[in-house]
Amino acid sequence: MEWSREERYRKIEDITEEEYENIKQKVKSSPYRQKYHIQPNTGLLNDPNGFSYFKGKYHLFHQWFPLGPVHGVKYWYHLSSADLVLWEDEGIAMAPDTVYDSHGVFSGSALPVKDYLYMFYTGNTRDNNWIRNSYQCIAIMDEKGNITKNDFPFIDTIPEGYTENFRDPKVFKKNEKYYCLLGAEKENSKGTIVYYSSENLSSWKFEGELKTKFCKNSGFMWECPDYFEINGEAVLMISPQGMRAEGDLYKNVFQSGYLLGKKINFKEGNFEHEEFEEFDRGFEFYAPQTMEDPKGRRILIGWFGLPGIESVTDKYGWSHCMTLPRIIEVKNGRLFQKPLPELKNLRKSEKKFEFNLNNEKIKLDNSRRNYELKVNYKKIRAEKVGIKFRVGKKEETVFYYDLKNEKLIFNREKSGKLVKNFEGGNIRKCSFNKKELELNIFLDESSVEIFVNDGLEVFSSRLFNESDSNDIIFFTDGEVRVEGVLWEF
Repeated sequence: MEWSREERYRKIEDITEEEYENIKQKVKSSPYRQKYHIQPNTGLLNDPNGFSYFKGKYHLFHQWFPLGPVHGVKYWYHLSSADLVLWEDEGIAMAPDTVYDSHGVFSGSALPVKDYLYMFYTGNTRDNNWIRNSYQCIAIMDEKGNITKNDFPFIDTIPEGYTENFRDPKVFKKNEKYYCLLGAEKENSKGTIVYYSSENLSSWKFEGELKTKFCKNSGFMWECPDYFEINGEAVLMISPQGMRAEGDLYKNVFQSGYLLGKKINFKEGNFEHEEFEEFDRGFEFYAPQTMEDPKGRRILIGWFGLPGIESVTDKYGWSHCMTLPRIIEVKNGRLFQKPLPELKNLRKSEKKFEFNLNNEKIKLDNSRRNYELKVNYKKIRAEKVGIKFRVGKKEETVFYYDLKNEKLIFNREKSGKLVKNFEGGNIRKCSFNKKELELNIFLDESSVEIFVNDGLEVFSSRLFNESDSNDIIFFTDGEVRVEGVLWEF
């Protein structure tokens, strides 16, 4: 179905209760609704926004177009949680209802300041010729959840040399000064990050660009910046648009990754760093955002989707969800993403297993749809070890370690219903050279997240299988010891 501009910019406030009830019933009929991932009540969910901890709760906002599975006029939708596992629906946080955000409350961040949560976002507007004008805006939430938008933007112009692709403010405090990072496109079609500074969150000074060495095949626009320091090192997160595929790398339509290096010198804007690394080696992952919680943990959550990609669930009036929260650690010059420990609270029945494989397959009978699976492959003397899950008469999803070619390979070519002409095909690979393989797999109704060797690599994918495709098969080309446990959720 093609959506007209008028349909995409129709607001939820403009439709009748009966119209919206029909949309909700259409969503309710979907066989692919998630059980423990954040998903939209209706319509399209995209970027996580304002991820923060405020007044004893975690808060997460996300981009939302309520009327259908397309990118229309955007709202901020609000969820809160005591543990990042069970979420309370707080409803619409911000609607596109001012002169500075009339065509969309676009992405941004949040920062607790004393008794208030400051929310920084890009206000999207269009003039009579449909030319975009963007503003960087502030809204403030009190401890009761009441949200008030400031009357005027805190950044109302775009510096010379940059296009209207100028958005997604990430604000943080460092050395008693506030900094705002913004994703940008230069007039020469190169992506970059610019930054501003402030003493008081009211008056902001343009400082310039962050100076990086990421300039070859770096894309035309860097979205959704984030920055944090951990264990004496610095991580700059960006989601570049327009990168070309290089071998096994950068296969998705747009990428999401990080630059790991020395702490940024914000006086000069210099950043010494290693090469760009993708966060997730799978199929759908974009625009992640992090926050530091009261325990000192750096926690990441991402959009389980991609811009411009259709979804199998579109026919049911909704699309996309969030990834599970991940704990970020930096060790020995590598970034690790670990499943949130609190996810253990979802575990119910437990099934342990262990066996030796020698050029054979073993099936683990399973009727569960939503579960966590841990598998250790030990004493590997083989050219290939792996697992098939969501196996049915005509379906299977395959993940394996090709020791001969030193690669991890994820194949979803037979994984049920697929998006047509998905960018980069339906196989993903990355280099890997370890003596043992440990997998921590989370399967929900329509997704899988595979954490490899304590989060050294992660592969994420949406899956749309038949309800009876649930078998699990372990296989090897050689000898291996397999030990594992399965928890039903």
